[in-house]
Amino acid sequence: MTTTPEATIADARERVDALDDRIIGLIQERMAVSSVVQQTRIASGGRRVHLAREMEILGRYREALGKRGTSLAMTLLELCRGRI
Repeated sequence: MTTTPEATIADARERVDALDDRIIGLIQERMAVSSVVQQTRIASGGRRVHLAREMEILGRYREALGKRGTSLAMTLLELCRGRI
């Protein structure tokens, strides 16, 4: 059975929407975990932001996704810790 281009597109869009829902959920989970890290660090006398750790995260995203991965990582870091 051959599917129409419209049906293929509709199916793919449903998958994209489902993936987006999962990604959003994971980002929200990451934000909550990051908040725990920040609060614990501050409560123990540390700084809100750990720049060496952020550089590791930027490197991981750049390595996996290329130059645009760095932009994505920066957006995630801003969501999770706010602007510095």
